[in-house]
Amino acid sequence: MLQRTIIELLSNVWPTLFLFTIIVSSLRVTYLIHNKIKFILYKELLTLGFVLYIMFLFYVVTFQDVDWSTSNFVPFREIMRYEFGSKLFIKNILGNMLMFLPYGFFVGYYVRSEKWYVGLILSLITSISIEVTQMLIGRVFDIDDIMLNILGGMLGFYIFIYLNKIKNHLPNFFKSQIFLNFCVIVIIILIILYLFNFISIGGIL
Repeated sequence: MLQRTIIELLSNVWPTLFLFTIIVSSLRVTYLIHNKIKFILYKELLTLGFVLYIMFLFYVVTFQDVDWSTSNFVPFREIMRYEFGSKLFIKNILGNMLMFLPYGFFVGYYVRSEKWYVGLILSLITSISIEVTQMLIGRVFDIDDIMLNILGGMLGFYIFIYLNKIKNHLPNFFKSQIFLNFCVIVIIILIILYLFNFISIGGIL
């Protein structure tokens, strides 16, 4: 079921993401060259990745079909409906957590704070905004989604903190731009290959 959701998501947004990436990247590179600003590949790719992630999030918030559900204001009511390990559990419980994991990671990356309440407050603000927006556009509000989003956001936040601490104890080469550029490029290639595997399975292209 999670695989089907990913395929559906890609089939609807890949043209927008492709065009957006080309347009924004060309504008950004031109800006850096024109203003003689140093180009740091891994930082630019991370920023682009964050913007694309927000676009994915926008699609999930505004367009995915939720006719099967109603608003829930009672904590844990929806969570307790799903049998542990079932397809619905993976999609609705793990899915909501994983959806916010990148957000927490980017919060740590951009804010550069190890204070737990920073990740908590920002994840809370964003998740509540999403749920309220969904309710205002005729979809559903689910307090359990907020809790799961926060949990995923905090997990991503602490993953960044942990990786950053490891980085600070590594030899200088592993902290160099060359190595960081290489790592980000490898990660992007792996993500692209993973997504194209879903695309080929789903017959999107």
